Amino acid sequence: MNTAQSTSISAATCPGCEPRLLVEGTPRSGEDLTAYRRLGGYRPLVDADALLREVEASGLVGRGGAAFPLATKLRAVRDNGRSAAGSIVVANGEEGEPASVKDRWLLRNRPHLILDGLRLAAAVIEADRGYVYVSDPESAHSVEAALDELDPDAFGGITVDMLTVQPGYVAGEETAAVRAINGGPAKPTDKPPRPFETGVGDRPTLVSNVETLANLPYLQGHGAAAFRSQGTSLSPGTFLATITGAGRPAVLYELPHGMPFTELLALHGVPADQVRGALMGGYFAGLLNRTVLETTLDHESMRRLGSGLGCGAISVITDDCPVAVAASVLAYFDRENAGQCGSCFNGTAAMAAAAGALRDGAATTEDVERLRRWSVLLRGRGACATLDAATNVAASLLGQFPGEVAAHLDGACPDCTRGAFRADRPYEAEAVRLT
Repeated sequence: MNTAQSTSISAATCPGCEPRLLVEGTPRSGEDLTAYRRLGGYRPLVDADALLREVEASGLVGRGGAAFPLATKLRAVRDNGRSAAGSIVVANGEEGEPASVKDRWLLRNRPHLILDGLRLAAAVIEADRGYVYVSDPESAHSVEAALDELDPDAFGGITVDMLTVQPGYVAGEETAAVRAINGGPAKPTDKPPRPFETGVGDRPTLVSNVETLANLPYLQGHGAAAFRSQGTSLSPGTFLATITGAGRPAVLYELPHGMPFTELLALHGVPADQVRGALMGGYFAGLLNRTVLETTLDHESMRRLGSGLGCGAISVITDDCPVAVAASVLAYFDRENAGQCGSCFNGTAAMAAAAGALRDGAATTEDVERLRRWSVLLRGRGACATLDAATNVAASLLGQFPGEVAAHLDGACPDCTRGAFRADRPYEAEAVRLT
């Protein structure tokens, strides 16, 4: 029996891609205020409206998973805050996705970049209070040390606080962050209202992923045209990608959007002819078969395949059986659901049981048909995206790997007869200091 092991991760940039986030010169002990200012950090902001226009022109979308345009969120929170009692900004670094380490890496190694991005977002939305929301104790320690280095007026008069919660897959969902800051459990709430309407303290709140905010200092210093010099027209800029699987050490890369998947494999040292597929977007976007070898890493190309980049985590599947991988991911969703919505609580359990039975050679054709039906009927239910993620995994397994599913129904999977892949947190990677 194979079991997935968590691995430490190194950070690397892509040849020919000028890095914006994984810059050279970051001290191995983490970036302090002096080092960050040397790179041009904490520039005075003369015109917040001009920065908002640059964000809009840049096409920057969220890096937390949903890829929602940041300028739209900024404008909505600012406008709602003007008609309310002001607004709040939350830098969301609660990285509940086991296959992703980008947020923890940034928080541990470049805390001032995150705080600078929070400062700029706060100025744009006219916030008077900010929060850094994390679950990783080392990230919290790094940010607290960075805050201690700054003068009280560094944020233009706003107060910035830390909140550390227990880790969990749902804890990073935006309404879960708001609920936790408001003193409740880090679990999602029904929508509407969304945080941009009513959030922390019932005030309009911008909840933005820390990688997303980390792009704002670059935009302030270089502008939208420079930002668009990397990437594609519809997916501009660079993104952080956590690459795991294929029997290789995990690596965090900064990549340009639009990079061919095969070039990433070559960079990571994985022969393309050994690849059976990939688990995309962490666990959320589901599985792709070898058609992934023909695509490029951008939002529009991933959508055409019925998949997504999500948080930028990609697990390459070589020797592992896709049926067993899907079963482990669905079992994880069953354990991690918030236990608040009957459709999710019962639906994730049912899909996990069916996939587990399929992996173990105990499923029938009727079980597979039920799994197929649940993957359609359960989509869009529940307070958060956990159930959607589970349906994505189930539907993509059945649609992308019909041959492997049939082999399991016949009890003839050569990989699983040698010992099925089983993992509590498949393709988990552990963030460390810069290496």
